[in-house]
Amino acid sequence: MTVPTAEVPTGSLLEVWGDPIAHSLSPRIHAAAYAALGWDWTYGRRRVAAADFSRELGGLGAAFRGLSLTFPLKTEAFAAATHRDRTAELTGAVNTLVRADGQWRGFNTDVGGIVGDVRAHGLEAIETGRIVGAGATATSALVALAQLGARTVEVVARRPDAAHALAELGERLSVAVSIAAPDTVAPASVPLTVSTLPGGAALPDDTARRIASGGGLLYDVVYGHWPTPLAVAWQAAGAPAVNGLGMLVRQAVLQIRVFRTGDVDHPLPDEDAVVDIMARALVGD
Repeated sequence: MTVPTAEVPTGSLLEVWGDPIAHSLSPRIHAAAYAALGWDWTYGRRRVAAADFSRELGGLGAAFRGLSLTFPLKTEAFAAATHRDRTAELTGAVNTLVRADGQWRGFNTDVGGIVGDVRAHGLEAIETGRIVGAGATATSALVALAQLGARTVEVVARRPDAAHALAELGERLSVAVSIAAPDTVAPASVPLTVSTLPGGAALPDDTARRIASGGGLLYDVVYGHWPTPLAVAWQAAGAPAVNGLGMLVRQAVLQIRVFRTGDVDHPLPDEDAVVDIMARALVGD
C-alpha cells in the first residue's frame, strides 16, 4: 500500500547512532515508512561512542537531514541541540535531532511512543501507575505516565537513592512520586506498570510475583529479551504483559513527523496506514 506523497525535500540522509548499534531495528521500520510515503530518503546506522559524538556530528555534510539517537548518546544530543521540545527539557534526553537553518533541534519522542502505544492497548487515561527501575528510561516513563493523567506514581528501585531525581521531576509534573525498594514493595493494584529494567535484568522471583499480583497492564520497554522475567510473572498471574515493540514504532512515527516538518504534532499523510506498514515490517510480514 502506498499513501499520498507529501511535499518533502528529496535525497535526504538520516541515520541512527549508538554504541552498540548493529541490533537496531530502526532502519527497517524507517525504510518501510519512507517507501510507503514515496519519499526519496535513506536511513542508515552508524556506531558512535559518546566520546566521538561531537566530532561525528560536526563532520556531517549538508545532505544530512536528521538523526535518531540511542544509548549512550541521548545526553550528548541534548547538549548539542540549540532548541529542545518540552519532553526533552523535562527528561534531559534527546533521541531525535533535525537540522533547521544550520542548527540542530532536539526532541524526545520516547515519551510520546510510550503514551501512544499504551493507549493503543486500551488505556486512555490513568490516575496512578508504577515504574520498575530508576535509570534514564524511567525518566521518560514518568513523563509519559503524567501525560496519561497519573497523579501518583510508585517507583520500584533496587537503589532507592537513584530514584530521588524522579521524585524531583514528579514535583515539576505535579505527580506525587513514592519510592519503594524491591524487598518492601506492596502488591498494590495499579492499572499500569512500566518496567524500564534493561534486557536480562531481573528482580528476585518473590518480588516479581508480589508486584504482578496487583494486576493491571505491564508495559515492558524491553523487546529484545522477551518475555522478561517480570513479564513471565505477570503472565503467571493471569495479567496482560506487552513488550516495547509498539513503542519503537510509535516513537519512530513521531521522529518521521519531526524529520518532515520539524513539528512533532503534525501527523503524516494517512498516518494510520503508515503505522500499520511499519509494524508489519518489524515482524517481517
